[in-house]
Amino acid sequence: MSPRPASFIPARLRAFLAPVGYISRFARRGPHARDHGLLILLGLASLLLGGFAARFSPVWFSPSILILVVLVGGLQLRLRSLVLLLAAVVVSVGYIAVVLGLPAVGPGLLVTLAVTTTLAVVMARTRGKLGVQGLRGDAMLLELRDRLKSQSELPRLPRDWGEKVVLKQAGGSSFGGDFVVSLREGNRLEVALVDVSGKGVDAGTRALMLSGTFGGLLGSVAGSDFLAACNNYLHRQRESEGFVTAVHLQVDLDSGKYTITSAGHPPVVKFDAGTGTWLVAATKGVVLGVVPDLHCEPDSGTLRKGDALLLYTDGLIEQPGRDIDAGLDKLLGEAERLLASGYREGARALVNTMSAGHNDDCALVLIWRP
Repeated sequence: MSPRPASFIPARLRAFLAPVGYISRFARRGPHARDHGLLILLGLASLLLGGFAARFSPVWFSPSILILVVLVGGLQLRLRSLVLLLAAVVVSVGYIAVVLGLPAVGPGLLVTLAVTTTLAVVMARTRGKLGVQGLRGDAMLLELRDRLKSQSELPRLPRDWGEKVVLKQAGGSSFGGDFVVSLREGNRLEVALVDVSGKGVDAGTRALMLSGTFGGLLGSVAGSDFLAACNNYLHRQRESEGFVTAVHLQVDLDSGKYTITSAGHPPVVKFDAGTGTWLVAATKGVVLGVVPDLHCEPDSGTLRKGDALLLYTDGLIEQPGRDIDAGLDKLLGEAERLLASGYREGARALVNTMSAGHNDDCALVLIWRP
């Protein structure tokens, strides 16, 4: 049987189906179909809630549920769709106020809706600038955090070597201005510890960008040219990246011979098992990105059985009102006390002890020969 012509469909039914068909096409149209579908769902929920609250019971259909509707819209919708949803919420609240009177709405609900609306608009606008929908922006940050964390892990070393990396960001944040990049090729290990000016989330965005760049340079250029290549990159940037200090370590895992170069970074300290003392390495260099031609004076030596090298950032030794040399002396004293029972167990305790009382990014890299 052939379908009935449109002319046989009653006029009232056609009038009802026309907007339904438009809404259906709108929900499935374009790359933002999910956004459109959620907008329709939340908008209808807002209007139905207002109608049921006004006609049946504001107790069973509480207008405060509109706060959750606005919050969900702020987390998931684009700004343009959020504006349409807010219009539906306003219509719903206005309808309740007209039918039941202003006391049914109340100033508390209006103030809460206004605050929630402001937060929702800010969240939607931020996501719009990023070009992401829903909670994808948060997922991207989590993925970047995980990548930065995995990048800070040193490669697996031979059995006769030990390593420990400890990162502690300011304010308990997942992002900070201190990061580690490393590479192992055969018997050669390279480690770079970098400190970007600032702390916490403020320095985290620059650290994320530089960690990828410095990680790509590591192993792509000769070890002796690594810091110079990093300096050239920073010097070419149109926008200043602030102060960036770094220390680069090369270790021959067969012989134990190492070379340290530093660019404005706190000095590396070495534990000499023969004398039982911590010694300060004599490395010099200007912070990265300041001068076009970087010159670093390296320090070299050999790690023997029981020896260790300690790389760290200034967050461990620098505190307001305390001289850096005094901080370095305290670090050596605490290292002698806390690391005596074991490097792996004492590294975290050393960072916690040295960072107590101030809020700054801290990083430590410890490499030793058992």
